[in-house]
Amino acid sequence: MKLSFSNGIFRNCTLEQNVAQVKQLGFENLEFNMKSVETESDTSIHEAERLVSASGLRCLTLHVGSLHVKDPVEVHRAVYYGKISLDFARALKAPVMVVHSNIARKLPESERREVLTAVFGELASYAMKLNVKLAIENLSYASSGYGKNVAELEEILNIIDLNGMMGFTLDFCHSEATGETFALLEKYHDRLCNVHLSNRAHKPFEIATERLLFLIQKLCEYGYDGPLTLELSRKCTLEQIAHTKRVVEAVLNH
Repeated sequence: MKLSFSNGIFRNCTLEQNVAQVKQLGFENLEFNMKSVETESDTSIHEAERLVSASGLRCLTLHVGSLHVKDPVEVHRAVYYGKISLDFARALKAPVMVVHSNIARKLPESERREVLTAVFGELASYAMKLNVKLAIENLSYASSGYGKNVAELEEILNIIDLNGMMGFTLDFCHSEATGETFALLEKYHDRLCNVHLSNRAHKPFEIATERLLFLIQKLCEYGYDGPLTLELSRKCTLEQIAHTKRVVEAVLNH
């Protein structure tokens, strides 16, 4: 497995400070979170490409700029964010883009298929053109989006993934809160492209908890060798990030 780090935690910094901080913490791999840039800026994609390249960081994944569509009129905006994010993924040479369902929980069931088909019909074909794999993430307990458990994800995938090409991003913090970790791994381990790792509520790890050890053991059993991406709360200090890095590395090297 390849330890990586989501730079979304530094999104209030300048992009130059953001990338430099990831490097200074000793990470070699990066998940670029689109919250770190102004998606409407024509120059931010070139600045991101320049800074990441100069840092020597490998961008293993990119996290989409997402919008939970509450009304079909918002489909165009969701597609816009998705396509801009895919352009960033190509520029940063990220082979995988983490996506959300792009539908709100409050959207009536009768409209879910319409919205999902419209959004992912465009994003899937554009991703294929750019040679970027989409990997849908299980959402948090408190999320306003749809796609928190196996049943909801199956409904989504049955609509947007008729060719079986969609990947999966397991968010460990989210799945622990919903009690779905084992079920999601059992169902989607063969689709797994990325793992978002943090303690409950995106807090750091002070020690190697039983649940962290369980996760790593299951990933090893499934032969997973992709990114293990630390995705921590903005409340975390630099020392807490560094300590979490040491805790996870110790487990991986055991």
